[in-house]
Amino acid sequence: MNVDLTVLLVILGCALVTVIPRVVPFILVKNVELPKPVIKWLSFIPICILTALVADSVLIQEESRLLVDWPVFVVIIPTVLISIWTKSLSITVLVGIVMMAGVRFLL
Repeated sequence: MNVDLTVLLVILGCALVTVIPRVVPFILVKNVELPKPVIKWLSFIPICILTALVADSVLIQEESRLLVDWPVFVVIIPTVLISIWTKSLSITVLVGIVMMAGVRFLL
């Protein structure tokens, strides 16, 4: 299998552009003690990202209306209840995936 030099350079460039913003902040902040308000603010970021992902999955924009994707919403409710009950990310993810697969299989 031959790889053209241009394709190889594009792949390496994309890898570099992807790695730099993910690694450099950790290197820069590694030896710096962040103020308490910054740490508290950063603690909310995973919640914000999860909320954005869930809202993007559940809400469908059709013309000028927002609609609910009911199959996704039906799976979210028991998944959240399982997460509260087990407090296990692995179990929550597995239950959510299996339930969504089941709903998609049935529909």
